[in-house]
Amino acid sequence: MTRKPRPDVAQVITDLILEKIAAGTAPWLKPWSATSTRPMRHNGIPYTGINTFFLWAVAEACGYASPYWMTYRQAAELGGQVRKGESGSYSVFYSTAHKTDTDRQTGETTEKTIRFMKWNHVFNASQIDGLPAHYYPEPPDPKAIGELSAGVRDFLDAIPIRVVHGGSSAHYTPSTDTVTLPQPQAFHSIEAYFSTRCHELSHASGHAKRLNRQFGKRFGDQAYAFEEVVASLAQSILCAEYGLPNELHDSHASYIDHWLNIMRGDKTAILHAAAKAEQAVQWLRQFDPALADPERKAA
Repeated sequence: MTRKPRPDVAQVITDLILEKIAAGTAPWLKPWSATSTRPMRHNGIPYTGINTFFLWAVAEACGYASPYWMTYRQAAELGGQVRKGESGSYSVFYSTAHKTDTDRQTGETTEKTIRFMKWNHVFNASQIDGLPAHYYPEPPDPKAIGELSAGVRDFLDAIPIRVVHGGSSAHYTPSTDTVTLPQPQAFHSIEAYFSTRCHELSHASGHAKRLNRQFGKRFGDQAYAFEEVVASLAQSILCAEYGLPNELHDSHASYIDHWLNIMRGDKTAILHAAAKAEQAVQWLRQFDPALADPERKAA
């Protein structure tokens, strides 16, 4: 029996995201058409990293309304049944293995740790019959999506990064470690202002005294454009977490062609960017007063 070749999952993920960007629907720019939250595992734990953006893209392409994803076995354990003919998607994770090398001349052995990507086939709850009712939430109200989440102002104000207002562009200046934004009233809504502020603060998280993100060696002349990918991915996660609209400011939109070139040249680039974006979000969210005070969050 001929063994089916192993799929190149990194290429599958990159190809779908390239397709969505080329069509003008990058999965991190407006992840609201299907669900307004992060994709979630069967147990309600949100996916992170590239799984967030890939499963957003799949949901948008297929019209899945549920944020929940699970394996065939997990669905069965919950009393569900994947419908006949449905195709699964991928959720990826990393594993490690240890390899011992022996020097032929000296006999000295060294142990290496190898990190490699693995995956599961997962199905959206919209592809499964018989699950408990909460796996099939009502489609989000388009009028509610993007409303300013309670506490988002407190969260952004608590981040210890200098923000100044003036001019018509939004940008972060590493030399002065300063975020510059147009005045809030220059935006078409306060939600759009806070969304753009999330983007620039995501850039600032990469400063040398914080996460120290450096891409020059790997991406050369494209390093700044790649940093824009990271900031845009981080912005989209923050917008999903805080109920903000996720849209690019004019200052950022010019990088889209660069993103396409980067991902066409390196099938792992989007995976790397997603991991760095997740780190940025975690660094920024540590300052959210609501996360530090559960009672305040509940209120």
